Amino acid sequence: MNPEAVMECLIDELHITLEKMSKAKKLEDKRQYSEIVKNLSESLGVFFNVATDWLQEGFDEYDEDYEDDE
Repeated sequence: MNPEAVMECLIDELHITLEKMSKAKKLEDKRQYSEIVKNLSESLGVFFNVATDWLQEGFDEYDEDYEDDE
């Protein structure tokens, strides 16, 4: 599956859950929504960490190429 599509779905679900949490009246409902928000956020964090690592590797290669030119 396309990672970008997965991230978009996670972001959409996070937005929907936050809206539901803001409308919840019972403390137990708010707690359940907060757990969902936590899980969705952690899942998004995995994608952001992978993207950061991937981008960092690209810059490391650029730095090595630049050093060779000097």
